[in-house]
Amino acid sequence: KGRNRIERYTRDLTFQANERMTLEHELRRAIERGELSLHYQPKMCLQSGNLVGAEALIRWRHPVFGDIPPDRFIPLAEDSGLILQIGDWVLQEACRQMREWQRQHAPFGPLSVNLSGSQLSQPQLAERIANTLSDFGLDACYLQLEITEGFIMTQAEEALGVLHELKSLGLQLAIDDFGTGYSSLSYLKRLPLDQVKIDQSFVRDVLSDPNDAAIVRTILALAK
Repeated sequence: KGRNRIERYTRDLTFQANERMTLEHELRRAIERGELSLHYQPKMCLQSGNLVGAEALIRWRHPVFGDIPPDRFIPLAEDSGLILQIGDWVLQEACRQMREWQRQHAPFGPLSVNLSGSQLSQPQLAERIANTLSDFGLDACYLQLEITEGFIMTQAEEALGVLHELKSLGLQLAIDDFGTGYSSLSYLKRLPLDQVKIDQSFVRDVLSDPNDAAIVRTILALAK
């Protein structure tokens, strides 16, 4: 490689490359074969114990490889562009499920769906989401979109316009993984947010680590 630099080949490199190509190929067929599903994590109020919402979490069960965790296939979907197709499916399936719940139960709060940076960059995103809500007869207030802090901070001005368009539909907006994306407070105050989700790296040890407790208290005060 020059400059007194040597690189050594290992079999792991070929294995990783082959595994990536195989997963990408299988992921392209996963939607057609019905291998993707949504699991729903309830959101509970710590004061009342009531159910106040839920979050849709995507899962992939492959007939040969078994359960493939999201942290393996979501980055692959983003790099390959498949995240747009998967994101559309998630939104459709989540709205269908929410409508089904409303037919059977009393409303319990919004259903959260994660939105990737690639989806936020799609043209006419707000119009497409409005059409999806209309197709399922779902009020916008029962849908919450979660956007990662990292994307918002790297696409500041572009993201701000899109978020205001989405907010104008009447749905809720949440910022995910808060505290990990080098937030600019002067920019943060301009975001039309309803909720701030503190990253689990701070929450996990909040009872045992005084530094984590101080950070969480500060974020709560900032959110209020």
